[in-house]
Amino acid sequence: MRILVVDDDSTSRLIVQTALENLGHECLTAHDGSQAWEIFLSFHPEVVISDWSMPGLTGLELCRNIRADVGSYAYFIMITNNGKHENILEGMTAGADDYLVKPLDPDGLQVRLIAAARVTALHRQLGSHYRELEGLNRGLTAIALLDPLTNLGNRRALQDDLEMLEAQAVRYGHRCCMALIDIDNFKGYNDSYGHVAGDEAIVAVANELKRGARAADAVYRYGGDEFICLFPQQSLETGAIAVQRMRHGVEQLAIAHNGSSLGLLTVSAGLALLCTDQKNSASDLLKEADRALYQAKDLGRNRVEWVVTASDSLTV
Repeated sequence: MRILVVDDDSTSRLIVQTALENLGHECLTAHDGSQAWEIFLSFHPEVVISDWSMPGLTGLELCRNIRADVGSYAYFIMITNNGKHENILEGMTAGADDYLVKPLDPDGLQVRLIAAARVTALHRQLGSHYRELEGLNRGLTAIALLDPLTNLGNRRALQDDLEMLEAQAVRYGHRCCMALIDIDNFKGYNDSYGHVAGDEAIVAVANELKRGARAADAVYRYGGDEFICLFPQQSLETGAIAVQRMRHGVEQLAIAHNGSSLGLLTVSAGLALLCTDQKNSASDLLKEADRALYQAKDLGRNRVEWVVTASDSLTV
């Protein structure tokens, strides 16, 4: 093991160092608590054997510092000049694992090192399990934010991102264009071609929307045959250009649909803008995009719309 020996008395320090090296351990030494703390932070030894009373940083203070460092666990053995119960109790309360009384007993030292090896090995094992659990939790969190069919973000991911975008709009004046996209006559498609083909169509549309998005954009499956695209820092006009490109891309997939006037699977989209000027919230944004989408459906489908006022709209 790598062991740090701390003692302001050079003779005592050399005795412990020699005993440790004879037992086959790697030994680091420090002449006071302050130097020991610097060495600990640099090398993170598995065991620290420290004198109780030292100038500057005492053994007790060094022990408290090491216990406050959560990066690793070091087995701490306190060396005292006497075996008074109150001193031992104070050291153990400060975080020490064991103690030795001067003059050093080599057999007593070896017994404590056997215990130290077992405890530090257990802490390494626990640390490994903890890191493994952290990785699993991160993986589960990522899965919980994905739609299992399309691998797009799901409603939960959308909600998290909308909250962040809304906060940025309030704090920095950032804007964001949202598109609510719906596959035209999808119920009819399912009825004609079956649900397996319906799922395949949803995946194909999702991939096309993702392909047409820029790196800064985000695409989500909102539910069923509905998708949402977020275009950060984009206006309605520039967002509409991006969605129009996506709409053309879906059309060019040439997925047959006998319920469509074109004979192909198409999509319609409604746009809305999140910005401080309009003083709308994320929930308002969804309602506005939904209203624009219904308007696109009413006007014949396979189009992109946004609502400027209750009675005025612009078609792209």
